[in-house]
Amino acid sequence: MSALSPEALVALGGITDHQRLRTSRITSVLGNRLGSSALDYAVAHHLLEGAEHAARARDSDRLDWYRNATVRDLTHLSAGPHIVLNPRPGDLLRSEISETAYYLVGPDTSPAPPEARDLVRAALASATEHGFGTLLTQHAPVICLLNRRRLDETLHSWAINRLPGTVFTDYTEHPEVLARDMIHESAHNWLNDALAAHNVSLPADITFFSPWRGAPRPVYGFLHACWAFSLTVLYVRRTRHSVTGPVVPFLDAHLRQQEDQFASAIDSLAEALSYVSADALRDRVSHAVSMAVDSA
Repeated sequence: MSALSPEALVALGGITDHQRLRTSRITSVLGNRLGSSALDYAVAHHLLEGAEHAARARDSDRLDWYRNATVRDLTHLSAGPHIVLNPRPGDLLRSEISETAYYLVGPDTSPAPPEARDLVRAALASATEHGFGTLLTQHAPVICLLNRRRLDETLHSWAINRLPGTVFTDYTEHPEVLARDMIHESAHNWLNDALAAHNVSLPADITFFSPWRGAPRPVYGFLHACWAFSLTVLYVRRTRHSVTGPVVPFLDAHLRQQEDQFASAIDSLAEALSYVSADALRDRVSHAVSMAVDSA
């Protein structure tokens, strides 16, 4: 099979219908008037979780906001088709819905500062230039910037199953690094939507060694790592030749590290993919990994 473009890799039928169905179900529960876009889908989950938090806290005013808010009420937070959040560390939440901290948009959410929005726009432009625009529009319409870091500091990023379409990530001053991490987390959101859209159920009791974690991982976690890191490799290889300065050795180090990780994981991929019952989805993950490995 010839190499697919990044756009073609993520063009999988059923995902849009799944997002619209989920949004309509949340709308029927909350009663607000949401649309059918990917941004509506992401915001719907923020509103649902926020409404639950408000109900448990017996905060009727906040509950009313979550039950009536729509995307139109959040335009002050937007940067193009995306919402950009930049909460203070003290505003992050911790609860049983996630092992990691997260943030919910609310009536008191302030716009991200101009420099943060400009950085996101530059990162989105870089991702779009190299074929990942659709992935980020459809699976990262809500971008939550966390801590500003230097290139020599550890960067953390994550996505949460209960908040599909939202990515949480640290960032540097370099848009290419932010684009890389947004692509990684939106890839996780894509795969979750794809598994749900195609009714794929993966066994929890079968594991494969994950070099990214240095430990055995269930099929779900192993495939998530293979897919997400494949897309970051494809992006970094495309953008690597158009950047200059200190970000160049940073990106080169990422590619060398991923080459080693995939060398340790590739022999298990076919067996792990055998548990994916949807042919089109299985082929996408297999092809992405092959492209990442072959481009080394």
